[in-house]
Amino acid sequence: MMPSSSPEMIDLLDLKLLPAWVKESSEAKSYAHYEGEREDERPRGGDHRSRDGRQRRGKRSTPNVQQPALSGAQRSRMGPTFNADTADRSRQRLNRKGRDHRPHRGKDPQREDRDQNFQRAPLPIAVRFLPHPAAIKNVAAQIKSGSLAYSLFSIARLFLEKPERYDVSLTAKPESPLYQLGEHGTISADRQFLETNAFRLAREDFYKIEITQAEPIKGNFSSVAKCRLSGLLLGPTNHHNYQPRLRTLYEQRFSRRMSFTEYQRQIEMVNDPAVVEKWKEEARNVTTFTTLSEETPSTFSSEAEAERHFRQNHMPGLVRTTEESTIDGVTSRRLPDPALRRLIEDAWSNENRSPSNIMQELAKQFRENSGLQIFRHRRGMLFVSPIRVRAFAHDQTSVSAPIKGILETLAANPGINRKELAEKLIGSSLSDDPANEDAESCKLALASDLHWLISEGYVIEFNDGSLDLPRVKAKPAIEAAVSAAEENVATAEKSVEAAVSTAEDSPVGAAATAAGHRQEEAAQPVMTSEAEIGGS
Repeated sequence: MMPSSSPEMIDLLDLKLLPAWVKESSEAKSYAHYEGEREDERPRGGDHRSRDGRQRRGKRSTPNVQQPALSGAQRSRMGPTFNADTADRSRQRLNRKGRDHRPHRGKDPQREDRDQNFQRAPLPIAVRFLPHPAAIKNVAAQIKSGSLAYSLFSIARLFLEKPERYDVSLTAKPESPLYQLGEHGTISADRQFLETNAFRLAREDFYKIEITQAEPIKGNFSSVAKCRLSGLLLGPTNHHNYQPRLRTLYEQRFSRRMSFTEYQRQIEMVNDPAVVEKWKEEARNVTTFTTLSEETPSTFSSEAEAERHFRQNHMPGLVRTTEESTIDGVTSRRLPDPALRRLIEDAWSNENRSPSNIMQELAKQFRENSGLQIFRHRRGMLFVSPIRVRAFAHDQTSVSAPIKGILETLAANPGINRKELAEKLIGSSLSDDPANEDAESCKLALASDLHWLISEGYVIEFNDGSLDLPRVKAKPAIEAAVSAAEENVATAEKSVEAAVSTAEDSPVGAAATAAGHRQEEAAQPVMTSEAEIGGS
């Protein structure tokens, strides 16, 4: 299991503002608050013109950017890029089957096809959401400190609301396992992706990284290249570090989405002097890597040298396979593997709509570890309470009149609160008059009786303040069958008795009855003598 971040404590007071058994969030919470790249971002800058050649109105996305006039040599070096792009866009418009608008520039048909193929073949990984141990311990303590009943559905939603409150369990099949960097490193479903980005993901575990300021960059640069997808400044195209940075950024973040030629089309030139100065300040930063595990530390002045050392000395045997892994919620939203991150995001959306899995885990831990009671109430929904609820089993005539009045009022008006109960039993005029001593004494007596009923489980008080009686369990099927059989036997006996009495009323029946009496009288002395012998 990867190390988890400190969980955020849950306050159950948030649940008191909504009904206990009909609580639904107005809209689904957004999952995508993690750091990641935008796949389809519209290109900025450039000359946006309509079909008739006129300049479009509106604010330009890149201020102070002017396209300088290019000489013939510069146009020859650029090659037929503009004409190829124009022809490509024309072909796309012709394939639109009569559509009259231009396609979105950030969309790539080949990439869309790859995304559709990927969606048709999801990863064979089971995703389960588990309540974080510290968070569930905090919630159980709040429930045990009172006498209220809480909706298990709503508590599950509270756990899913923030990633600090839950963990994510991943289970893969033996033929397609998960891959992990070391014992507690990054998880991925693609071994090649993990090996390619191993240095970027694990370098802090093996090297001490220090950033220092070098001398200002000399030279007059009028423009710098910028990646539209990530927003990173790559520097002037004639700078010695431009090509290595371009290739490294592509390999690390975009090689699985598009070809290198497609990625080059996402590079724009910015002529803003402020942007050029920003790149100069960033380029002054010199990063050094010092080894941590060697007796004699080695220092590398470039990332390429450090990565070469990493792959020679640490990379062999670093990637291991596993079928099960548990990560915390914050890490699950920042996984570098986009396919696995998307899988967890989809599973979170489904679980948030119907949190049955995390509800089962919450019920299990509440019952086994905290001693709380789980029961069903309205519409069969699950609730958790520190009190074992039970229907009132005493004889209604043997209880006091106030207790009987509370039970009858709640049976006739389920879901009312304490104030409404007092108004119905005491009267609205008396209960609202603070100067009435009789009303105050009645209120105290009502509160005492209600407290006893709630503490014994005969009345349920929900977290929104509503009161109700426990559900009365229906008779089991076996008991119902036995009762029906007993009723049938009793009916048959009554029929036999009726037939016997009818036979005795007839002359033949009377003679038979008299003969029977004479036989009993003749046998009685013998039975008496036998009884005397037995008693001696």
